Amino acid sequence: MFDCFKNRLEISGKLMTITALRISAGRSTEPIGSDLPVIKDALGKPLIPGASFKGALRSRLESFLRGIDPSLAANPTLEAESSIPAKSIRDSDNRILRRGLEQIKQDIEEELKDDPKKQFKMDKKLTKIIIDILKHEDLTSHLFGSPWLASKFQVRDLMVLSDYWFGQYQERDGVAIDRDTETAADGKLYDFQVVPAGTPFAFKAVVENAEDWELGLLMIGLHQFEMEQIPLGGGRSRGLGVVKLEVERMDWFDARDESNRDEVDAGKLLNYLKKMVNNEGSAYEDGKGYKDQWVQSLIGYLENLENQNAEVNTR
Repeated sequence: MFDCFKNRLEISGKLMTITALRISAGRSTEPIGSDLPVIKDALGKPLIPGASFKGALRSRLESFLRGIDPSLAANPTLEAESSIPAKSIRDSDNRILRRGLEQIKQDIEEELKDDPKKQFKMDKKLTKIIIDILKHEDLTSHLFGSPWLASKFQVRDLMVLSDYWFGQYQERDGVAIDRDTETAADGKLYDFQVVPAGTPFAFKAVVENAEDWELGLLMIGLHQFEMEQIPLGGGRSRGLGVVKLEVERMDWFDARDESNRDEVDAGKLLNYLKKMVNNEGSAYEDGKGYKDQWVQSLIGYLENLENQNAEVNTR
């Protein structure tokens, strides 16, 4: 997937908290302070882990794909199905999918235990097995990665914009309710820290070697953040964590050959490298103009999958 550079999309902007945000660092060990402080950087400023943003985005896209067809998204809460849809496992005659990679690995170790070239042969067999597994990956794993597949999408930790941060956190109280008396349970009062509404965070993400339909999937997910449809952090049932993404730039470079999208145009790539190294103007073009094209590519890809499934079911 990364053996040959094909394209790169850099997305930058800011993420604004519409309501207060709580991304907890876990229970505090300090004798004085909030029971549940927010996660902070080394300078004590709040941050949003890139993994939190990426996880919420992936979860929303998986829910959309399941609505279209349950076989398009796996169940990440189950280890055996973390990147392979259950239907693919049930319908497959692939013994790796049905038995699990760890069990297959144990079988290979037993088979080769007295072979002096055990490690070389095992690596060769496992490589072939993983290539077979990749054929059954769900759609989000192609973009976000899986135990067998590196992610094409990278999100940096979102750091607060210093010019708009005045060091003010809000402290809020929480309490567990006794279900019998419907009043506050004894000893269950706690407090937690939140980042105030209106706090901006810098957003930076990079996608490399993505297919057009994968970029379309990403555009739909980012649009959900732009429309305040994906909350972050804890306390969301209380109205916390509503955020709004403002994409300011989408810098796009595509080294693929226009006549054969599977091949790289060496001239394009050399010109890109020259401009980057010598600072001879921008090596990128505005990616916003490709959004509709990428989304249409995704729709066409999904329709093609649905037609293929329909053909299989009618046989």
